[in-house]
Amino acid sequence: MNLILTFSYVAIGYFLLLNLVYFVTSLVAYKRLRQYANRLDAYPDLPMITSGLMPPITILAPAYNEEQTCVASTRALLALEYPDYEVLLINDGSKDATLDRLKAAFKLEEAARMPTADIATANVRAIYRCSNIPNLWVIDKDNGGKADALNVGINFSSSPLFCGVDADSLLERTALTRIVRPYIENTDTVAVGGIIRIVNGSHVKNSAVNEPGMPGSLLAKFQVLEYFRAFLAGRMGWEAFNATFIISGAFGLFHRQTVVDAGGYASKHTGFETVGEDIELVVRLHRFCRDQKRPYRVSYVPDPVAWTECPETLSQLYRQRSRWQRGLLEATTRHIGMLFNPRYGRIGFLAFPYYLILEGLGPIVEFFAYVAFFYLLFNMSPESLPFLVTFFLVSFVLGMALSFFAVVLEELSFKRYPRFGDLMQLFGLSILESFGYRQLNAWWRIRGVYSFLIGNKEWGKMERKGFYRPK
Repeated sequence: MNLILTFSYVAIGYFLLLNLVYFVTSLVAYKRLRQYANRLDAYPDLPMITSGLMPPITILAPAYNEEQTCVASTRALLALEYPDYEVLLINDGSKDATLDRLKAAFKLEEAARMPTADIATANVRAIYRCSNIPNLWVIDKDNGGKADALNVGINFSSSPLFCGVDADSLLERTALTRIVRPYIENTDTVAVGGIIRIVNGSHVKNSAVNEPGMPGSLLAKFQVLEYFRAFLAGRMGWEAFNATFIISGAFGLFHRQTVVDAGGYASKHTGFETVGEDIELVVRLHRFCRDQKRPYRVSYVPDPVAWTECPETLSQLYRQRSRWQRGLLEATTRHIGMLFNPRYGRIGFLAFPYYLILEGLGPIVEFFAYVAFFYLLFNMSPESLPFLVTFFLVSFVLGMALSFFAVVLEELSFKRYPRFGDLMQLFGLSILESFGYRQLNAWWRIRGVYSFLIGNKEWGKMERKGFYRPK
């Protein structure tokens, strides 16, 4: 019992520190979100589009077995409001009808295209171009994984900037215009991330989200709340400290030459394979630019939206969260020399220890803290009562409050869920997620830690239902 109580107070310290970080980033995020909203009102997108200042962008969309969504998402990419961009879709050796559907929908024809870089990749089989849509290209290649597909896209990109997206995502029409702003305002910018939102339950019409809505699945609803907390409260706060550590692979804009100089995405062909290629690239860009003494900035903007389909079954969500955890640990341990290293400034002293210790290894403490809590709850004694009360306050109550505040941030800034019923659901979920869902998530993340320790490299299958369309 004494050992359990000792561990329990260590767990309280962990939760206090974790929630303190969330609290600080949430407060900072509130101020930054208000500033961002005011700037959008003062400087609308149209003058930027017509100003001639917008740099060319190549959109890279890797696709593997995406026959359900590839045509709709490609049409959405072709409908973006941006003056100078091309879409380069990379078919990564799909085993389903992905390539056939693209050929039929866009009347693709084989064409020649010269490479502009030589990052090592799997074999390229053929290159196609749409005859009546000159900015649409499709590359068919042997399977090599998402990172390898992105490297193929980089090799054949000629734009100064490339935007990496998932082939199953839908970008909003103004997404490129808004995510490119940091590059126009600061030429030292090397990477920018945008917000990801859940498309499940939304009305999709003409390859665009016509009306956001809450998913029907309780599991997907919890993920809507998680994304609010991660993107609005978390990443917005870290950006304010100039310590952006993660850019989601579903939507990020990068300075192409800097990525080429840094070696491209990590893949089996470049010498280091990871399921967290998006995290690893951003960490490596920080390290590369600091080592080379290059002035740089990694940024985040909260409104260029990519809508993505989230898992709706426990097995799929488990595989996703386990994979994310494994990718985080692979990326951070590969660059462990950055930890508390003065050369890497705020990244080395703030972001790196937070993500490695609290996010990467923290789930071990978190899960067994819940086990200890319920064990002591059902074997209550006078000496365990102070722990039970304190743990409930710092873990359950404070966690609810931070989720509640994430919903408030959404409502005060972008109001993407205007229906009163949706808003009430989100507030209710802020309470409900602490009783079962968070504990389950901690267990999945521990499985990710275990997968990392045994060297598991499997990606895991993600089944797509396709975007919802109103009848």
